[in-house]
Amino acid sequence: MAAQVAVAGSRVESLAGSGIVSIPKEYVRPQEELTSINDVFEEEKKVEGPQVPTVDLKDLDSEEPAVRDRCREELKKAATDWGVMHLVNHGISEDIINRVKVAGKTFFDLPVEEKEKYANDQASGKIAGYGSKLANNASGQLEWEDYFFHLIFPEDKRDMSIWPKTPSDYIEATSQYSKQLRVLASKILSALSLGLGLEEGRLEKEVGGMEELLLQMKINYYPKCPQPELALGVEAHTDISALTFILHNMVPGLQLFYEGKWVTAKCVPNSIIMHIGDTIEILSNRKYKSILHRGLVNKEKVRISWAVFCEPPKEKIILKPLPEVVTESEPAVFPPRTFAQHIQHKLFRKTQEALLAK
Repeated sequence: MAAQVAVAGSRVESLAGSGIVSIPKEYVRPQEELTSINDVFEEEKKVEGPQVPTVDLKDLDSEEPAVRDRCREELKKAATDWGVMHLVNHGISEDIINRVKVAGKTFFDLPVEEKEKYANDQASGKIAGYGSKLANNASGQLEWEDYFFHLIFPEDKRDMSIWPKTPSDYIEATSQYSKQLRVLASKILSALSLGLGLEEGRLEKEVGGMEELLLQMKINYYPKCPQPELALGVEAHTDISALTFILHNMVPGLQLFYEGKWVTAKCVPNSIIMHIGDTIEILSNRKYKSILHRGLVNKEKVRISWAVFCEPPKEKIILKPLPEVVTESEPAVFPPRTFAQHIQHKLFRKTQEALLAK
């Protein structure tokens, strides 16, 4: 039992609820980052400067070719300029989205001891389950969040033993959401393929198709932070996925690094945020962008987000720019790598950068 209490003590939620007024030094960001961390609610109110685009998918299935093409063009433009967007009229039922949010929030409202029954074991490589970031990077930095991570699709690859049993609707709501999201992912991949002048099913095939593309859900729980100007909920990174779809509880926090500045995403009702991940950036030879992003925290409100990473299989596919998008004037900017090698390459680079910064 003592071991479990020790683990529980390492949760950010426990730390945030302990009455501390200053955060432990492991959570304080390096000096060069602190200058750009501002009040997220003030940042969200800004109307001047660039804003994350909103793409209306209503016409993606239109019978009218011209209407359909205009919708695809908007999607292509957002993927090319930003690599992130708010999707509206995305076709996923509002009821299912609300049930997923209620289920996730209800799980995180459980006592920490209850959530510990689902704890992951990062040391042994078991990342699925309930966890918090360990200081395993060279800088020893921690992030102000706890999370729950698990594979939600394809159904035959799920490990139901780690899915929360409480609340009772968690499994059903999340399963329904995963099926609807998988349909949306196919639609997006089709439109992005056509945007590159490829056959409609090409990107879908290149990332593993219906059998092999994995949908991994990470529920991020960002407790209130007594010194939000010193911390980050998640540090700056690009997603390794093909696509990432994000729901949130309408509390701002996501920031995108666009044209040399951090831009705070607005909270758009009934939208899903979508990122282009590294995998699509590689296949498109950087015609579509995987944007650097991070998460801010605040003093007043808990923020929760539900990110689903659509990832290719780790070893089966070689990721490299597709021959159709490589020309003499635009040579391949990425070497061939498996998805697993790409992950290792990013970890290695991050470690090197942290060591150099010391």
